[in-house]
Amino acid sequence: MQGRVITCYTCGKELEHHTGLPPCEELAGWITVSFWKGKESVDHYSFCSAPCLQEWAEEQSTRIPEVFLKSFDDQASES
Repeated sequence: MQGRVITCYTCGKELEHHTGLPPCEELAGWITVSFWKGKESVDHYSFCSAPCLQEWAEEQSTRIPEVFLKSFDDQASES
């Protein structure tokens, strides 16, 4: 029986999910995230492990540029 392929968004690992079998059995250990982007707009992502999910989550967060943080060190040394 042919199924659909689930691909880890981060590392590309693939797992074939066979139609008719419970996803909870075949996808044990996998993580699925629904990312709501707005009204009636949602993206779904699959991850094979917590580290892959963590890498994706960190990419989604806004980061303060390192050069900005280092400027505080420069100001402190000038005082």
